[in-house]
Amino acid sequence: MPQASTATRSRWTNWAGNQSALPSRTATPGTAEELAKEILRAADQGRTVKAVGSGHSFTAIASAGDGLLIRPHALTAVRGIDRTAGTVTVESGLPLNRLNRLLAAEGLSLTNMGDIEVQTVAGATSTGTHGTGRDSGSLAAQIRALEIVLADGTLKHCSPTENPRLFQGARLGLGALGVITALTFGVEPAFLLSAHEQPMAFDEVLERLDDLTAVNEHFEFYWFPHTDRCSTKRNNRSQGPTAPLPRFKEWLEDDFLSNTVWEGACRIGRRFPGSIPSIAALASRAWSDRSYTDTAYKVFTSPRKVRFVEMEYAVPRAAVAEVLRELKALLERSDWKVSFPVEVRFAPADDLWLSTASGRDSAYIAVHLYRGTADQGYFTGVEQLMTAHQGRPHWGKLHTRDAEYLAGVYPHFGDFTALRDEVDPQRVFGNDYLRRVLGA
Repeated sequence: MPQASTATRSRWTNWAGNQSALPSRTATPGTAEELAKEILRAADQGRTVKAVGSGHSFTAIASAGDGLLIRPHALTAVRGIDRTAGTVTVESGLPLNRLNRLLAAEGLSLTNMGDIEVQTVAGATSTGTHGTGRDSGSLAAQIRALEIVLADGTLKHCSPTENPRLFQGARLGLGALGVITALTFGVEPAFLLSAHEQPMAFDEVLERLDDLTAVNEHFEFYWFPHTDRCSTKRNNRSQGPTAPLPRFKEWLEDDFLSNTVWEGACRIGRRFPGSIPSIAALASRAWSDRSYTDTAYKVFTSPRKVRFVEMEYAVPRAAVAEVLRELKALLERSDWKVSFPVEVRFAPADDLWLSTASGRDSAYIAVHLYRGTADQGYFTGVEQLMTAHQGRPHWGKLHTRDAEYLAGVYPHFGDFTALRDEVDPQRVFGNDYLRRVLGA
């Protein structure tokens, strides 16, 4: 039985702690019908409506201000698995970690995913969450159909053949078109991934980049600022057998060292910035060569407990080596002390209007700061570099771009804003962030 809708007032804060709001009401509808009533009630009162998932965006994209905040945590049902069509339909509030496990139990898997799995399915897709892949794109690119409640309370079913324009926009809709209630993902038979993690010099990675991204299904790497060292990761499908990391080794390296010890190192670096280059040198040498084979989602994802803020830009794939060399030079001539490694991932072009990979093969460059660390111009300098190369900011990660800039780097930006004018002319689903990135 779905849970009854509840409405209270409480402060909302995101995972990183850098965004918060005190909405007038918070509701947790258990059905699409209850959701529609909440939306209409708020609209009648002249209030805006925003849905929020797990709060893993660093921007204020989900902030309701003093409007109505919708929590989808009562919308978590699995509506059906169609093995013939190769799809699964789930409600919008289902967390990715539960989706991964229920699919595994059915012998199924998503084709690609990001490196964490705590987000809700609607939150992850609506902000453009992605992993890395030679042939496979973001979570939103794997959507085959969806269900959404619009500002007038109507429930729309969307697919390439049913309400196709709304489908095209709402797959990655920033929460600007309505509130998604269910998503249908394409899935495939479960598969194993073999991971090979290997330290490599910065220059070697860039010299071999074309080959590394062409030969491997999923390639990514981390560069440690203040060093010339990288940690690379290659994930490829395997016929097996499974060879997971021993449980103690997995805990030691992926939890204790990557979270507990790293948290302590970041705290030291925040208090004593001069120690950061030495910490970076030590950390870069702690990542050793290792290989293992396991169920796909266990290889794609890992726990992330150290809190930070993040900026990520997608640049044209052909420009990534040049951009990274410029970034390294920028860091070397600055006074910045950067404790977090720079993360680099890849994605093929897709056809989603607001996808950061829309119409072009892309490389993602992500920079981070430990929570509470003063920026001192790092994010500003990185953003200037990325925008000089027609970079597109991740919708859920920190940036300062506005609608004028974004209209110039997204070929279908006008299509999306025109659709928004049709389905939400009163901006029931608007907030300050959307006014900046989409225009008034």
